[in-house]
Amino acid sequence: MGSSVDDINAYSYLYPIEMPSKKFVFKWVETRKPERYSSAAPLSPDARLRIVSERVDIIDNLIISVSIGPPNSQFLKSKEKSTWSAKDVADSVLSDKSALRVTSTQRLAESSLLDAHASVIDGESYWYYDYLVRKSPTKAAAQEPNLFRHYVASTAERDGYLYTLSASTLGKQWEKMGPSLEKTVASFRLLPPTESYVPPYKDPWRFW
Repeated sequence: MGSSVDDINAYSYLYPIEMPSKKFVFKWVETRKPERYSSAAPLSPDARLRIVSERVDIIDNLIISVSIGPPNSQFLKSKEKSTWSAKDVADSVLSDKSALRVTSTQRLAESSLLDAHASVIDGESYWYYDYLVRKSPTKAAAQEPNLFRHYVASTAERDGYLYTLSASTLGKQWEKMGPSLEKTVASFRLLPPTESYVPPYKDPWRFW
């Protein structure tokens, strides 16, 4: 496994390099180098949720990205994160994850949550979930495994913002790639901030 550490946003994760048993080597390209929340690319028109880093294997259709955004109070009504369920955290993140100018409910309709659970690691809460995103709105098409992406994700909270690592591939590739992506998601950790850390609330609307 390779290691990725982002000092600007203070998190780390591991990513797969190869699968010796299948004689397979991943071909990662860092498409977005780590950057502060204020200058990161927005995932939705309201610019709440933004991608702060991303690596892609274009040949094998794999994406690992980290996004940061404030909780959606429609789903996470309390500021006390000990009361949050994994499903509510997933709904909060997914409701802001769309490039379309649609409502939160419509964004959620693009996704199908498969599983959600929570865990506490070194005193920090992490919420884990996996979901499908349809590429076609028809029910018949949704049954075709190459017409949806399978995502696994881990979310943690710090300074009033949700930090989410998500990894995905095409549905038809999940059996082969899924276990490696699940290891990546399980390795996601918030790190103690260093002098390089830039909190998301600093210059939140600065785009340069």
